[in-house]
Amino acid sequence: MKRALRGVTVAVLAGLALLLGAAPAMAHTRLLASDPPDGASLDSGPERVSLTFNEAVAPGFATLTVVGPDGGRYETGEVSADGGMVSIAVQPLGSAGHYEIGYRVVSADGHPVTGSVGFTLTAPGPATAAPAAPAQAASPATAPATASSGDTADDGGAPLWPWIVGAVVLVVGGVIAALRVGRG
Repeated sequence: MKRALRGVTVAVLAGLALLLGAAPAMAHTRLLASDPPDGASLDSGPERVSLTFNEAVAPGFATLTVVGPDGGRYETGEVSADGGMVSIAVQPLGSAGHYEIGYRVVSADGHPVTGSVGFTLTAPGPATAAPAAPAQAASPATAPATASSGDTADDGGAPLWPWIVGAVVLVVGGVIAALRVGRG
């Protein structure tokens, strides 16, 4: 009887440790749309670019850049955020060619999300680019975003530490149960 009770107790504790260690997968902020749309061809440059994400983004942790075909930057002013939409004003564009809108935002779970979308200016604009910004240390509020995809470097998912703790609890519980059963 005692042996069966111990076995049930160990099984219940093991199951409880596994259930408590399991965490839901963490979802990250995803880009839903952009204005201008990714791959668009424009006759004239936009006055503003905006990106729409699937969750709210804080303006203090969002960076947008607009980089022209010559490597010059055309964004101006501060990033504004309204719910899931972030935007920034754009200076008059320069030469015709491909422009990249780079972004870096912080998701609700704290992971940075970077990527870029592009558009093509089919006719030269009236201005020349501001010089490219020098390389700077990455921080949520100031790092330029130039990654070429909307994916994060870290896929996230369930954290590993609960599984490790659960495994340690199971092993220690098994050793204790084996020692007690061996004595009885």
